Amino acid sequence: MTPLLEPEIEPQTPCGLNHLVLNVRDIDASHRFWTELLGFRHVGTSRRPDPNGKPPMRFYSGERDGRLRHHDIALVEGPVPPADPALHPQALNHVAIEYATQAAWHKQIAFLTARGVALHRRVERGVTHSIHLTDPNGYEIELVFELPRAEWENDIDAALNRAVERPVAD
Repeated sequence: MTPLLEPEIEPQTPCGLNHLVLNVRDIDASHRFWTELLGFRHVGTSRRPDPNGKPPMRFYSGERDGRLRHHDIALVEGPVPPADPALHPQALNHVAIEYATQAAWHKQIAFLTARGVALHRRVERGVTHSIHLTDPNGYEIELVFELPRAEWENDIDAALNRAVERPVAD
């Protein structure tokens, strides 16, 4: 009897970055910067209560071909970064990496799991399905599959506020 051989699992190439979340000291000042100076559009504000009592996250989009995205940048107010820019503050909350298809996203999760990478927080949101992991430097990485535009474009704010936690090993 010969043992069953599993097909070779390999990493899936992402289609790029999906969004960036920044920790900010003053969410109102940051809102003005990203909207009034850089021209991003405010498309939603999280209404879900934060378990740690943090203020709501705000979501911003650029336009491509005259259409908004669910968000390119999100801001969350917190105790960091330090007020002195000379200290080179790190204000990254997390980076979201997008996979072109749900199948590629599932294959990437299987690849990471097979290699013993610790995954946490699997969430089905109104705009993406995601799972989280931490890089060797402690940065949070969110792997996402973006849902079809038709499922969220008519009410971006509501879609951004939908989140259903799922077991990691689904």
